[in-house]
Amino acid sequence: MSESKEKLVLVGQVAGGFGVKGEVRVTAWTADPMALLDYRDLLRADGSPGLTLLSGRLDKNGVVGRAKEIATKEAADALRGLKLFVPRARLPEPEEDEFYLTDLIGLEARDPEDAVLGRVKSVQNFGASDMLEIAPATGGPTWYLPFTREAVPDLHIADGWLRAVRPTEVDEREPD
Repeated sequence: MSESKEKLVLVGQVAGGFGVKGEVRVTAWTADPMALLDYRDLLRADGSPGLTLLSGRLDKNGVVGRAKEIATKEAADALRGLKLFVPRARLPEPEEDEFYLTDLIGLEARDPEDAVLGRVKSVQNFGASDMLEIAPATGGPTWYLPFTREAVPDLHIADGWLRAVRPTEVDEREPD
């Protein structure tokens, strides 16, 4: 997969101001919320500067801290909802047999006979479990594949593809 810009990974979102001294609350989407402070320079979705965390402490959903761009509670509240990203290269390398969900995006989805079904467009979670959104190779609307061992039995991230076994669709049951 070749991209003109580096892949960005969503790591948090501004939840608003905290207190009256210009601190900001950031919801963390990292295993360790304090990793946001290690990343420090957080970006917007377009790659432009978003927030520079200078200090912080743990909060129930992430981090409360000081940011270079924020001096007042009003300034922090104005950024509420801002999604924060870091370049994929800044994430620690996963352990063997582990990966980041973002690494699935762009992989070719192949059926059990090796025919190309499409590419992974995104990874979504609507509350029950992760779902892969597949953009069909032939065009048309995207479809979702549960990210389970049954539906995705083989992952070949380094080779750029995964095996996709579409679930059998069941029609509505006829009345007895």
